[in-house]
Amino acid sequence: MSYVANKIDIAVIGGGHAGCEAALAAARMGMKTTLFAISLDSIALMPCNPSIGGSSKGHLVREIDALGGEMGKNIDKTYIQTKMLNTGKGPAVYSLRAQADKVRYQAEMKHTLEKTKNLHIRQDEIIELIVKNGEIKAVKTNGNSIYECKAVILCTGTYLKARCLYGDTITECGPNHLMAATKLSQCLKDLGIRLYRFKTGTPARMNKNSLDFSKMEPQYGDENIVPFSFENTPEDIQREQVPCWLTYTNEKTHQIIQDNLHRSPMYSGVIEGIGPRYCPSIEDKVVRFADKQRHQLFVEPEGEGTEEMYIQGMSSSLPEDVQVAMYRTIPGLENCEITRNAYAIEYDCIDATQLKVSLEFKNIKGLFSAGQFNGSSGYEEAAAQGLIGGINAVRYIKGEDPVILKRSDGYIGVLIDDLVTKGTKEPYRMMTSRAEYRLLLRQDNADQRLTPLGYELGLISQQRYDALLEKQKQIEEEIKRVSGIVIAPSEKVQKFLQQYESTPIHTGVRLSEFIKRPELDYEKLSVLDKNRPALSAAVKEQVNIQIKYEGYIKQQMKQVEQFQKMEKKLLPENLDYTTIKGLRIEAQQKLNAIRPVSLGHASRITGVSPADISVLLIYMEQQKMQNKI
Repeated sequence: MSYVANKIDIAVIGGGHAGCEAALAAARMGMKTTLFAISLDSIALMPCNPSIGGSSKGHLVREIDALGGEMGKNIDKTYIQTKMLNTGKGPAVYSLRAQADKVRYQAEMKHTLEKTKNLHIRQDEIIELIVKNGEIKAVKTNGNSIYECKAVILCTGTYLKARCLYGDTITECGPNHLMAATKLSQCLKDLGIRLYRFKTGTPARMNKNSLDFSKMEPQYGDENIVPFSFENTPEDIQREQVPCWLTYTNEKTHQIIQDNLHRSPMYSGVIEGIGPRYCPSIEDKVVRFADKQRHQLFVEPEGEGTEEMYIQGMSSSLPEDVQVAMYRTIPGLENCEITRNAYAIEYDCIDATQLKVSLEFKNIKGLFSAGQFNGSSGYEEAAAQGLIGGINAVRYIKGEDPVILKRSDGYIGVLIDDLVTKGTKEPYRMMTSRAEYRLLLRQDNADQRLTPLGYELGLISQQRYDALLEKQKQIEEEIKRVSGIVIAPSEKVQKFLQQYESTPIHTGVRLSEFIKRPELDYEKLSVLDKNRPALSAAVKEQVNIQIKYEGYIKQQMKQVEQFQKMEKKLLPENLDYTTIKGLRIEAQQKLNAIRPVSLGHASRITGVSPADISVLLIYMEQQKMQNKI
């Protein structure tokens, strides 16, 4: 028999990276929030690679932090190695990545949740959503407790009807053999929510003492530490780092895999779910890239309090005997002792085109969704959605307009827009190439782009906001100062230019013009700048980037202005697109399904052509004229 256990504002279902950010945001914005997890040991779990950040993902973490989220702070507390990736390219694609101490990362995040005012964490399975007249009213637990609530955020990750597979071994469970959520899927289907079946996977873990590191290449962290959180300085988080190791597969490895493909559940048809294209299993790599003689593997520690090592780049669902044989062909792994087998995991997720851009379901008021349940992959993508889901659940309860980040505002905006507008037929992974305005959306300026919004929402403190304003003031003043300095030709100047193979000068040149030269930068030019003020590394970085890429930045700003014109052309919420003459049938169907909020939004829907957008534009102009008459 059911009974009302509690009355709360917001229920967050799932304690993964999305659930943590959603619950923290909601509670910090003043809502009485309960986070439900099947096991409290699953909170902030890293069932795959124990790392945060990486190419484009580092951008997401920086944006989460800029808005007042927790992921950046938590990895700064618990990293064991950190690196800035892609430094051989331009700053638009620089991406920070840190290897985490897996257990400490979980423990720190769980403790943060436990200490947060307005937030209660509860070990229980939610089996039913109670909806009346198209509006969420309550959630029901496996123990028949009813929690009445005003909003719900689904952050179920990879737990819904999950099963783990390798070879012919199938276990009905979630990641790391934790219990799966078996009952909620049917409830969601009964509510008219379309579900997909997706797959992901993870490599084997090995005992460090069974590996021969003399046959591998050591990979060290960066000497100059860059924090994920804008609240930290490099000095705040400095520590001795732990090395990782690089090794490779070979022809023997590939032959064993080829000979046993028929035993992989992925190739035998046992696995129903669709896997991630951009993070393939080793079986996939060998089949899809048959011309490659080897694939690189990173051997990474799971933490400092364990001897387990993670073999990045070699996820698999092959049987145990094949796993042992293939891993032992790899240099340094010849005598490896596997502590946990590699496995694939299948789970239920949704077609995200059922969501508004706010991450609220179109057909159920007050029901929000975030994370891998929306069809994405990765901890960072999940956390970003969780943060926005938490913010918008609060604003829904308060009767306020949702926070919608545009594609020109941040990678979070690109991520959510892609998922809800285009949908995805495979686990979605964020990439820098997906962001049209990536020169403006750099990880280094995420605070300048998004912290004012975080402050407005109440997720950023006054002290932190004031620090941002001071930083921006210093950047502006230094750019102005540098732009006003003229360097005259002299023997010292010519020798300096010769040192960097830079063209000599014959007349005075502004210091800012020197910074724009590819071979020079703000830091190198300090020897010619006697009156340079003492500035933080972050301010110096911004001065250098903003001057060096000034022309490109202005060009991209013009593109954003054009983009925003389309975004400002709002479409009526209840418009029946079948009534608009000239629209193709496919466009009518897609537009009625997605319900775009603007002309720009409509233009990104798969199946809506430029010709269809022209028809819509004419229709809107006609409506405007009729309304004037």
